[in-house]
Amino acid sequence: MSIAVALDGPAGAGKSTIARRAAKALSYIYVDTGALYRTVGLAATEAGVSPVDSPELDDLLQTIKVELTFTEQGEQAVLLNGTDVSDRIRTPEASMTASKISAIPKVRAFLLDLQRDMAKTNDIIMDGRDIGTVVLPDAQVKIFLTASPEARAGRRFKELAEKGMDVKYEDILSDVKERDYNDTHRATAPLKAAADSVTVDTTELDFEQSVEAVLAVIKEKI
Repeated sequence: MSIAVALDGPAGAGKSTIARRAAKALSYIYVDTGALYRTVGLAATEAGVSPVDSPELDDLLQTIKVELTFTEQGEQAVLLNGTDVSDRIRTPEASMTASKISAIPKVRAFLLDLQRDMAKTNDIIMDGRDIGTVVLPDAQVKIFLTASPEARAGRRFKELAEKGMDVKYEDILSDVKERDYNDTHRATAPLKAAADSVTVDTTELDFEQSVEAVLAVIKEKI
């Protein structure tokens, strides 16, 4: 039987980078569900469709195809209608659009089967907002990864600045707090720790320590 690790937590907690490294260490497949919502958000933005429940969004979902593919090295790429958009979905604007569009039930339903199918036949680490509570409620391991808003904003600022983007820490902190509020207060699948999850707080941990903390929980559970 395949093993599923559900890794949930707020935006900027380092879920994707930590999950990717942990998956590599365990020879599991890493599934970045946030990339899926970012991709739908990108499609909406490019089509001029607002990230709200509307007939226009219904029509859009009927015309797009979102896929996750993996290289021979296990690296993930996300495709929109066959085109790799992995880099284009990593802007602050894409993050905010993803937060809004992920609150729409029909969008979550659109992506749910894709996520669950991947867990049926692969050992995976899947990260997101509601993996342990909604997408994979029977996952053998559930982790809630978190850090203070200030720590998460600082890491995001450093990441974007190193890419040469003109960003301000105060703006990123504001975005982080806004997204936290949106994610925890939405009506559909709000961000929360599963009752049987283990919380890992990385505020005072560096990247390597965070990875080790997550691996320790996984190894203990399986």
